Amino acid sequence: MTRRSSAIARCHRHALRFAWLAAVIGMMVTPVAADETCQSPFLPKVTGQEDYLYVWTLGVPGVSDGNDSMVTVDVNPKSPNYGKIVHRAPVPGRHEAHHAGFTDDRRHLWAGGLDTSQIFVFDVAADPARPKLIKTIKTFVKDTGGLVGPHTFYALPGRMLISALASKDGSGHTGLVEYGNDGKFIRTIRMPKEAPYGYDVRVNVNLNRMLTSSFTGKTNYMRPLGELVKDAEAMKRVGDTMVVWDFHARKPLQILKVPGAPLEIRWALQPNHHYAFTSTALTNQLVLIHRKDDGTFDTKNIANIGDGTLPVDISIAPDDSKVYVNTFMDGTLRVYDVTNPFEGKLIETVKLGDMANMVSTSWDGTRVYSTNSLLSKWDKPGDYWLKAFAWENGKLVPKFTTDFNPVGRAHIMNFGSNAMRATAMPAGVETPRREAARR
Repeated sequence: MTRRSSAIARCHRHALRFAWLAAVIGMMVTPVAADETCQSPFLPKVTGQEDYLYVWTLGVPGVSDGNDSMVTVDVNPKSPNYGKIVHRAPVPGRHEAHHAGFTDDRRHLWAGGLDTSQIFVFDVAADPARPKLIKTIKTFVKDTGGLVGPHTFYALPGRMLISALASKDGSGHTGLVEYGNDGKFIRTIRMPKEAPYGYDVRVNVNLNRMLTSSFTGKTNYMRPLGELVKDAEAMKRVGDTMVVWDFHARKPLQILKVPGAPLEIRWALQPNHHYAFTSTALTNQLVLIHRKDDGTFDTKNIANIGDGTLPVDISIAPDDSKVYVNTFMDGTLRVYDVTNPFEGKLIETVKLGDMANMVSTSWDGTRVYSTNSLLSKWDKPGDYWLKAFAWENGKLVPKFTTDFNPVGRAHIMNFGSNAMRATAMPAGVETPRREAARR
């Protein structure tokens, strides 16, 4: 390369970096999107009215093409398509569509299948209303040394952290997995032998702590629920632990006993709040995980959600004042006041339907969304939907219901915005944070 061509290349790289910095400054000056409060702290914290929900949707034989799909719902009240499905991006086949999460640059949305362990990567920056499938990772089981069921997709700088639900023999002895944003496998981190089950993973950067929860193996979660609960031996093969990790070292520090399958984890969002919440599927408890004065963690049951309700998802208000709990068996959304985190007070109950699953809260704390599909062999017969609510005069008021019966069964939701088309980082440009992570 000549000196002149080298200089031109350097100028081009600098121009791209300035373009990225301008985009970041734009994001700092103007709120560009809304986001669900349980997202990774390594994503930009963005506020305002969301334009879309990206709903990872389970395929159903005889419905549309029968495939799993990423469905876009318009949720901007000013849009003529408010509450309507505006796009569907199918993937080949049915894979037990479950969870999905953004990469740290917000350009791509990764979505997993609990049955086939395939991962689908969608471009959501080129056209935010129309996610496009651009990559499929089919080597998860081989890459990870035999893990299956990619569950939580959690953005780290330049990487995707994934919790796996099981091992390829169907048991629950599992681990955590890291891939680069380019889809290349980096490493597997096994769960401790004393706490082999996995489910969710969440990070508190200020404390340098990571929490993981526990569920069950594939031989259980791919069985019909009615059959499973009658199998006493199978019901013993369920997680009852949470693990506190040193996040930077990725090393387990403490194993907490939390009976009854603790599922989703939500760290408190305020910097001086050193605690998190979870709910237990089998013992129906809302649980506080709090840091003690000596730096270790302990747990406390702060609310009995109700016998036989099967709590499946929780969301936290942006000011940490409320926790939202969706329960599958009775199809109900419950809202708890956790201003005092050691005591959950039920303040609102909304009957959603015959079953309910995921719940998501906007960053301004005013809007709440729910879906109702859990697992293909656990779902009840009936309608499938996305429902939107807003706080008005101290009550949750229905805003719209989107019928998912023509496209499949709605599961997890991620928030999107038209503004992200303009502010997404140019391809090939690394943020300073990502460059540091590579050193």
